[in-house]
Amino acid sequence: MRYQITGKQIDIGEALQTHVQDGLGAAVQKYAERPTDANVIFSKSASEFVCEATVHLSTGLTAQAKAHDHEIYAAFEKCCEKMEKQLRRYKRRLKDHHSSRSEPVEQFGASSYILASDNDEMESEPEGLQPMIVAEMETKIPSLSVGEAVMQMELAGAPVLVFRNEGKDGLNVVYRRDDGNIGWIDPQ
Repeated sequence: MRYQITGKQIDIGEALQTHVQDGLGAAVQKYAERPTDANVIFSKSASEFVCEATVHLSTGLTAQAKAHDHEIYAAFEKCCEKMEKQLRRYKRRLKDHHSSRSEPVEQFGASSYILASDNDEMESEPEGLQPMIVAEMETKIPSLSVGEAVMQMELAGAPVLVFRNEGKDGLNVVYRRDDGNIGWIDPQ
């Protein structure tokens, strides 16, 4: 597994990097058969250290965890525990999907935009119907089953996931509803 361990505005020493590789590697290997890479970012928020970890699995799933504490090692340990708990919770589902899937998840390219909203313009009539684009970036749309899409959305902690439905070859959306349930949009 490849590791990328960085610090935002703080120095990350060799001892911490070794500790992260050993701890996260052991936790992930226990529940995920083929992790590909891990990205761990340490930062400081007021008097606390924040640890954010993202692990990409060969099945195309991404697991994320975030924790904070007054000590940097304790922040990592809490983050690692959350990651391990999350992977343990989905181990059976990962194995079930992995056994039926012989190839990794196929990814398709797409553009992602962030649109600006100006409160002054919202009160008056807009001159044109084209919104101002603040940022544009490339993103990947995975080809998944509905169950895998729900699992990916929950693992990533995202409120919504756009995916290509393997069964129907169309774009679908799963999202977390206000009542806590999962919604699925399957256009005809």
